[in-house]
Amino acid sequence: MSTFIIEVPVPAMGATVSELTIVNISVQPGTRVTKGQKLAELESDKSAFDFESPADGAILTVLGKPADVKTSGQALFRMETSDESLRHLEAGGVKPEAPSQAAGTSDLKPSASSLVWTPRAIKMAQEAGLDHATVTDIGATGPGGRVSGDDVTKYLANRK
Repeated sequence: MSTFIIEVPVPAMGATVSELTIVNISVQPGTRVTKGQKLAELESDKSAFDFESPADGAILTVLGKPADVKTSGQALFRMETSDESLRHLEAGGVKPEAPSQAAGTSDLKPSASSLVWTPRAIKMAQEAGLDHATVTDIGATGPGGRVSGDDVTKYLANRK
């Protein structure tokens, strides 16, 4: 069977949810995966869920890192597969090559802060004029040690 490269998109989560936050990535470039295997955990403002591989194949590129916000339909992984049912996701102009990470994702570590923020917390921080990626002195009491909206409220109250 011949293989081809696909870009695995962030799923659409309904009419009201267009952005998802990457909570964690479970695979690295070079990982062989099977259909249904967990690739990442994503979170919307309403729920968190496991993002699974659409096919058997190999992860070539990870196009994000924890705390990144991705829009529905945006590529999250580039993978090599032979599953013809996914031919519609074929990445134009991308040739099979050695696994690599996307630019700027050298260690799959969160950016300036090692904190993982919920989408609600990110929105609240932005509305308060803060860049969540640079805030390091905030408590993270949300599920899984994430910064929650309540944490942002408390942080803002203590800054006054």
